[in-house]
Amino acid sequence: MQKPNVVFLFADQWRAQAVGYAGDENVITPNIDNIAKESISFTNAISGCPICTPYRASLLTGQNPLTTGLFMNDLYLSNDSISIAQAYSAQGYDTVYIGKWHLDGHGRTTYIPKQRRQGFDYWKALECTHDYNNSAYYYDDEHIKLWDGYDAFAQTKDAIEYMKGREEKGKPFFLMVSYGPPHDPYHTAPQEYLDMYPIEDIKTQPNVVEECEEDAKKFLKGYYAHISALDLCVEQINQTIKELGIVGNTIFVITSDHGDSVMSHCSAETGSINKQRPYDESIKVPFLLRYPNLLSNKERIVSTPFATPDIMPTLLELSGVPIPSTVEGKSLALVLTEDGTIDREGVLVASYMPFYDWGEAKGGCEYRGVRTNRYTYVKTLSKPWLLFDNLNDPYQLKNLIENIEYKDIKNNLESLLLNLLYEQNDEFLPGHILCKKYGYHDLNEQYDCIPVNKGNAWHQKAKALRNLYKQQ
Repeated sequence: MQKPNVVFLFADQWRAQAVGYAGDENVITPNIDNIAKESISFTNAISGCPICTPYRASLLTGQNPLTTGLFMNDLYLSNDSISIAQAYSAQGYDTVYIGKWHLDGHGRTTYIPKQRRQGFDYWKALECTHDYNNSAYYYDDEHIKLWDGYDAFAQTKDAIEYMKGREEKGKPFFLMVSYGPPHDPYHTAPQEYLDMYPIEDIKTQPNVVEECEEDAKKFLKGYYAHISALDLCVEQINQTIKELGIVGNTIFVITSDHGDSVMSHCSAETGSINKQRPYDESIKVPFLLRYPNLLSNKERIVSTPFATPDIMPTLLELSGVPIPSTVEGKSLALVLTEDGTIDREGVLVASYMPFYDWGEAKGGCEYRGVRTNRYTYVKTLSKPWLLFDNLNDPYQLKNLIENIEYKDIKNNLESLLLNLLYEQNDEFLPGHILCKKYGYHDLNEQYDCIPVNKGNAWHQKAKALRNLYKQQ
């Protein structure tokens, strides 16, 4: 059978709840909702370490954060393992990456040479920016360029031009488009999309406390506006796939690197905490997969917990591409057949150290936990912390950790968590010890750590970048 093309679209900080097909009564995503009707939806797609760099490293290698060594932002992904692009390239695929990278660790606007691109050939990317209307990228050389206007629209246009302009039409391609939105700043979405969301019409979730509701509505206006803009981008790429006549033989994925709390579970004291914490708004992401030639072209729900390292082996197996021995995730390709099963109770969720917008001053802490298709169980270094019955309490308002009626469930989840930690060789170390173990420099009391061997100038630059990030 002819190998399929793969089009993988992923956004930054898009929570699973914020799509129409998932029941959000605010957001306007008609195009994605229509695609969901002909796709498999993973309702428990989990970003196990819900921040940018760890997710992206796991996505590209199929490995866990403690294996890649990238358990916080702004670190460098080495070439020690076979990447997903290299695996596809070895089977004759063209490989394409457009958008935000955030895996190079040499500075957020620094040129990334070909040997650090993890096997991607066509390349229009930048390490990291959230200035969506003045967004830069590198292409063939070290001369920086600017996307025209709102970057998600320009990146979509470039992906479409690539697909239409390919010289070897019969050769399969693996295309990743990494969008920056809907990550804050929220107010920078195109005005026509901001106008779609009058603040007075926005309804907040029950887990937004009254004192934070005004800010939540203000932020959600922009958050939803970015999402509706991306809905157009997704549809334009979808239409191009149809125009090219390759729908049946294209694996089409829509997802995100992690979620965004947007004031859920926050207070006036902590302010808005976007991610990192183990609540569903942070760890759950949308994940749609369509592949008509192999899978039914009808809407279908898969509730099996699906972790970030599972994405690479699943896509490779669906494509008929060998899975490298360095991959640690499990392929869920069998689950996607009508009678397939996999032995998977839950997946690990973790924060390896507190930093950035969830530093210690805002209650940030190291944690390890497990997310099953029903329960969330989390412990800190010192004690059990959270237990939620997500079926009966979908907004995670009632912490059951001290409830004697859930003692047996807690004990079972504790055993599951210990097994997951054992499988991943995770000793659950304090963040500053983990930094030293991996040869990183403990920059300050917030556990911001960076490679020791970069030198003092790099330390200062990294610190400046972190300060800039905190101000955004």
